[in-house]
Amino acid sequence: MYYVIIALILVICVLLSIVVLAQNPKGGGLSSQFGAGGGAAQMMGVKRTGDLLEKLTWGFAIGLMVLSLGSYMVGGHTSTGPVRSINQQRALETRLPATPAPVAPATPAPTAPVAPAPAN
Repeated sequence: MYYVIIALILVICVLLSIVVLAQNPKGGGLSSQFGAGGGAAQMMGVKRTGDLLEKLTWGFAIGLMVLSLGSYMVGGHTSTGPVRSINQQRALETRLPATPAPVAPATPAPTAPVAPAPAN
């Protein structure tokens, strides 16, 4: 199921990019390139084509967001926690060497008092 959702996300991304490129922002754009002499604009009217492209853009964008959240819900996490990258998993599995217990400083052995050297 997860891979089906990912495939749908990829298809929607391609369609969304085509629809965005086909829009006519301020005269120009790729929408005038489709058909002979702008046949789509003459057949449906410029306003209707713009409305259709805008609705398709919003629909694909909303669909992309819903499918992205759905992919997380379906396969984005497991019962033990979120899916991690290989590097994160290895870092969590690696055990650091145990630190040795702090050694108490050795007390010096009692020494006999040293007599000062005679002065010459």
